Order: sequence, then structure tokens, then C-alpha cells
Amino acid sequence: MNDNNAKRITVFRVLLIVVFIVYGVKLFSMQILSGDEYRTMAQDISRRTFPIPAQRGEIYDRNFTRPMVMNRDSFAVSITPAEVPRGSMDGVIETVSQVLNISQDEIRLRLPSQYLQLYQPVEIAANVSFQAIASLAERKNELPGISWQSKQIRNYGDSGSLSHILGYVGDITRDELTTLYNMGYQQGDVIGKAGIEKQYDILLRGKEGRETRTVDVRGRRIAGQENIVRLPPEMGKNLVLTIDTGLQTLVEKALGQRIGAAMVMRPSTGEILAMVSYPWYDPNVFTSGLRSEYQSLVNDPNKPFINRTIQSSYPPASTFKIIMTTGIIAENAFPPEQTVLCPGLINFGNRDWNCHVRRPGHGRLNLHRAMAQSCDIYYWTVGRDYLGAERIVSYSREYGFGELTDIDLPGEIAGFIPTPQWKERRFHERWVAGDTMNMSIGQGYTLVTPIQMANMISMTVNNGKVYKPHVLKEVRDPVTNSVERSVRPELLHESKLSKEVFEAVRRDMRGVITEGTAQYPFSSLERRVQIAGKTGTAEIGLADRWHSWFAAYAPYNSEDAENAIVVSVIVEAANKWEWWAPYASAIIFQGYFANQEYEDAVRTLGFQYLMPVQGRRE
Repeated sequence: MNDNNAKRITVFRVLLIVVFIVYGVKLFSMQILSGDEYRTMAQDISRRTFPIPAQRGEIYDRNFTRPMVMNRDSFAVSITPAEVPRGSMDGVIETVSQVLNISQDEIRLRLPSQYLQLYQPVEIAANVSFQAIASLAERKNELPGISWQSKQIRNYGDSGSLSHILGYVGDITRDELTTLYNMGYQQGDVIGKAGIEKQYDILLRGKEGRETRTVDVRGRRIAGQENIVRLPPEMGKNLVLTIDTGLQTLVEKALGQRIGAAMVMRPSTGEILAMVSYPWYDPNVFTSGLRSEYQSLVNDPNKPFINRTIQSSYPPASTFKIIMTTGIIAENAFPPEQTVLCPGLINFGNRDWNCHVRRPGHGRLNLHRAMAQSCDIYYWTVGRDYLGAERIVSYSREYGFGELTDIDLPGEIAGFIPTPQWKERRFHERWVAGDTMNMSIGQGYTLVTPIQMANMISMTVNNGKVYKPHVLKEVRDPVTNSVERSVRPELLHESKLSKEVFEAVRRDMRGVITEGTAQYPFSSLERRVQIAGKTGTAEIGLADRWHSWFAAYAPYNSEDAENAIVVSVIVEAANKWEWWAPYASAIIFQGYFANQEYEDAVRTLGFQYLMPVQGRRE
């Protein structure tokens, strides 16, 4: 053996020794020094964690007597695709479809091709009855991969008009998950879709638990309790609303089956005591699995999913004269005692303008009588010649028109207040005196929501203060029922106008009831409580139908605003014309202050001849 070969062998031996030393050190490090770390990693790889849904919190009315929304026991059926033998999937789906009475296509939609090799359960049906589960159990041997588990669903009872307040829940969508993923939401979660369920979903949903199981290399669960670790879920918070269910029923019946909205609010706090929008819907439809019922609601031309108190806007009509009166007094634009002649008709801009309240004319009126009699000619004249469009817009915004009220319900719209600048941009037309005249009586482009109308009345009651409307009263612990948080009044806006201005406006609103357009509907009620408010009849281009408005508060003669309530009612022109808003309001005030139910309030007021109420109009 020559020297070169000997050197090569020596180098090779050294390399082998070095490699063995390195491997030895590495093995010592992995097994001895880092052994615990690697063992933990190995265990994690062999484990799978499955979520345990949390029970949603319950929702109560302000008296906290019984829940308006609770959870009902039910079952969910799942399939573990990889446990179904090859070639058997179609038969399994067909059998499950027959037992659960759901279409095969609906099941297949939940089982895309990429799921077919999963050893994890995929939910294919919820809200399954015990009888259906019993039928599945009888055929267990024919249904490989099929399993079921208890799953609570929302039960809204006979919610009626509460549906727009409460909302409903549903499975999270892909778009929702994209937005909410960083907040802890996951695929398969049930979330609020509307109303309180959506607004306070983060409180109601609770915190899901975890079940960790040991699985084999293919992801299949290994039996045995020692292979299961559970972290129990935490139930969501219970919510107490400001809604008085007794008053809600009264308002619901007072509005009747008329397309429109009605609400009652406490002006001193912003609490919503009742909120009704008709037509409403049954939120249990979303957990019933009956697609036909849901589709009929979607196709209903009367749009039952719209909460008209916050999601529909209308011309305010003569209720806008409250804002006009405020501006006239505050600006001293036209002396309140000075009169304007109302002949019943005036000609301006090559057209006739009729005073729609009284064709022959009111004669000479000052501001107080003009408000009481709702004289259009008075407000046309003063608005056009003395107050002007810019100041009318300014006082409209002072009362919150054209802006959100920030109520704690999703989907609120802001209505609209037109300006000369807007008209020029939108139509490329100059604002003319006729536009100011239309705006002066709440017609033209102006649009407001019923809740904005309620805020307008609240501002007059509170001498310029408006509190943010809200429907949440308290957040409670689901176990102890202890109050964790109470919602306190939050000032939304405070006017700089003097107290004397609002006192004068309230006196003029009182005249509407004692000597004006709303005198008759409230004549019987006056013996119990004094009302102040304003009627409105909004034109929409039909010869025989108008929107009927009434916005008011009571008691007028009380020094304590804490006991006052505001009522805002709109009855749409889609109904047969019956000028119902003032009558509905009278029933609400009577029932509230006399502690009467609807039928007793109607008899007390002598409105029996107006019953039964008109049925729903299609």
C-alpha cells in the first residue's frame, strides 16, 4: 500500500469518526436535552382539536321576567366522508335524504370533492328532531360515517313585531368570515344576521370550548376516554332590552295590519320602549329549514325584512312645521303675533298652490294658529320670504334630520335634507323659491325616518337635548344573572337655542291638540293626560292616498320630563286612506297612561266604530 492510499484511508476514517460524533451529539441533544420538547410536538401531531359550540345568551325585555329569545334542544347530523366505503356515498346520501326530508342536492352542497378524504365530521343538517335521529339510529349499520350530536338552536317564540328588534341568526358566510376572522370567528360558526342578534353578537355568542382527541396517522379518532381532553365552553351574556313587551303589544295592535311603523321612546334617556314595523316576519323561519317560507318572505312586495322605523324614510309633511316654528321664533324672522292671510289658494310661479287643510282658507292667522290649523300658506309665505332655504336647512340639521341617530340596531339610514348646492350638482338646476316653499311644509326632496321624528319631539321636550336612542338596557352574567353593565343615557346633541324657544314651540304643538287638526282623535283622552304633537299628511303623487304622520309627547303639563314618552307613527300610503296615525297614537297614549290593554283603550276612546282594523293590503 503506497503513501497516497494510506492518507486517503486515514482521512476517510477521520470523516467517519467526525460524522458519528456529530450524529451522536445531535441524538443526545434531541433525546436527552430536548426530549420533552419533541415528545410534546409528537403528541400535538397525533391530536386533533374540535370546537364545542357555546350556548348563545338569552334576550329579555326590560322587566327581566321571561326570555324573548332562548335556546331549544335539537340535533345536528354529520358525516365523516373518509369513513364511507368507496362506492357507498350515493346510497348513504339517498337514505339520509329520505330520513331527514331534505334534498340530496342540499347534502352534496356541503360535501365538495376536496372533503371526500376527510376523517373529520362535516355537518350536513341542523335542527333535526329526536324522531329523525331515532330513525337514523335504527339504520346505523346501513349508514357508515353518519353521526349526530346535540346542538341547540334559537327559539324566538311568538315574536310578532319584535322580529325587527331581535333579528335572527344563521351560518357564517365566506364574506363574513373574511371580515370577522381576526375577531375569532371560524367556518361553521352561527352568527347574528340582523337586529340585536347581529348588533351584540360578540356578547351573545360566548366562548366556544375545545375537545382534543388522539388520532392515528390518517386522522381517525382513537377510542377511549384517556384520549380525550375537554375545555368546556362559556355561555354568552344575557341581554336585557329597554323594550316593554306589554307596551309593544299595545303599539302592535294600535298600528294593526297597516304597512308602516310606530314607536315609543323615553326622551329623558333615549330608551326605546316599543318599536313596531309592519309587515314583520317570523325569525324561526331561519332555523326551521323550510326554504319555501323563507322564499315567500323574500318575494313579498311589502318587504317584511325592512325595519321601517330606522330603514325607511318619508316626506315629513306638516310635522316639519315644528322645525319651521323653531326657526321662525329663534331667528325672529317673522313676529309670532303678526298674521298672514290664507285665502285657501295662492298663485306663485305660474301655478296654483292650494292650502290642503281647508280649501276656503283659514283667513288671517298668527304663528300659533297656523301651527294648530297646519296652514300651508302661512308657512309657504314665511319660509319663502322671511326664513329662507339656508336657515331652514340649518334648523333641520339642528334637529338631527339628514344624520344617523346611532341607535344600536344595524341598517339605519340617514334620510335626506336637500340644499341648493345639492340640487345644482344633482340636477344641474338652480334652487328656486318653489323649492323653499315645498321644503317649508315638509314636501319636495326632504326625507326622514320615524326614529328621527321621535328625536325631533324629544329635543323639544328636553329643551334642546337629544339622547342617543338605544334598545339595550343591561348585560347580565348568564350564571348568576348579576348585572355586568348598564347602559346609561348618552347625549347625542345639545342645541344652543334658549329654553324659551322650545317652550314656545311646545305651546304651539299643544294647540294642535286643543284647537287644531288633531282635536277630534284626542278629545276623549284629554280628560286623563294632556298631549302635544303634530299631524302630517305627505303627498306621494296619488290622488286618493297619502302617508299619515303623527308625532307627539305626553304629558304636556308635567314639570318632570322623566315621566314623558314620545310617540312617532307613520302609516304608508300603500294602505287604504283612513288618516290612521293620530288614532293609533291616541290608543297608545290611552293604553300607556291608563295602564290598559288595546281593547280597553279602544272602548275608552270610543273608537269601536273604527274596528276591526283594515287588513293587510297587498
